[in-house]
Amino acid sequence: MSAQRARREDPVDAIIEQWSEVRPDLDTSAMAVFGRIHRLSRAMGDRMEKAYGALGIGRGEFDVLATLRRSGEPYTLSPRQLSATLMLTTGGMTGRLDKLERAGLLRRSPDPHDRRGLQVTLTEEGLTLVDRAVGAGLAVQTEALSALDAEQAGQLVGLLRELLLSTETAEK
Repeated sequence: MSAQRARREDPVDAIIEQWSEVRPDLDTSAMAVFGRIHRLSRAMGDRMEKAYGALGIGRGEFDVLATLRRSGEPYTLSPRQLSATLMLTTGGMTGRLDKLERAGLLRRSPDPHDRRGLQVTLTEEGLTLVDRAVGAGLAVQTEALSALDAEQAGQLVGLLRELLLSTETAEK
């Protein structure tokens, strides 16, 4: 058996093979990369959603809580800052904030520096929950990454960083 045949194949290999049969003129090397990134993102998104769901929140709620947590004490941001960070419309953000406030995970209060503005702050319950959720999410990610050794994981980080930076730079 050749080394080529000994390698493990995934569903993207089958897609590339189909394209090579119907369009042998195409260079599908980019599809081999981005098809895998897309499928990996979907699979990991599903796993993360399950981990967060076990704690009673979804990915969207986690994102809001985690953004507040990462901001550092006093874990307070304006709705506008949250919307900008999470790339959400103000309407989308309002819905998430309403749900999280009803659950007692954050509170909204007047902004002392802008009488027209609001501040969003994590409650103690929200802080406890987001810390549990980030731990659960990291456990899922670490488990998936265990398929690679430390050197491979480091190489992947570097390669993905370069690809992301070149893609984001090209968009500007």
